[in-house]
Amino acid sequence: MKKSACFPGSFDPFTKGHEDIIRKGLDLFDEIVIAVGINSTKNYLFPLENRLKHIQSCFENQPKIRVITYQKLTVDLCKDEGCNYILRGLRDVKDFNYEVPIALMNRSMTDIETVFLIPDTSLFAINATIIREIYKNGGKIDKYVTNFEQLVK
Repeated sequence: MKKSACFPGSFDPFTKGHEDIIRKGLDLFDEIVIAVGINSTKNYLFPLENRLKHIQSCFENQPKIRVITYQKLTVDLCKDEGCNYILRGLRDVKDFNYEVPIALMNRSMTDIETVFLIPDTSLFAINATIIREIYKNGGKIDKYVTNFEQLVK
């Protein structure tokens, strides 16, 4: 049976921490679907098309990766895309406390299991919210975001 994982998020922006989780997941899964969620009530800093192109540029030579958008429950997306796992990253206890109840709820609704991976310790401080604030205030973020130029084209 093919092992497919969904890596959901808004990815505003897709950071080196996200990238690290995906690269670790490639050793575990036959396919990873990076699913960029669309929430009409959320104000994104980077346009959807830029985020998609940016993520695709990070994995352009990786046939095990697909990048898509979605606007539904993540577990419904997983069923539609044939994913039997949800892949998530954990940096600290705050992430754990946020992610575990969601994983338990997802498992109670379906048979989809969540797999948690820990990023490299050098990436623990990278947080998309902080990266957005640095960028909005004129700071450089290319140290935290691979192929940054694809994001702002």
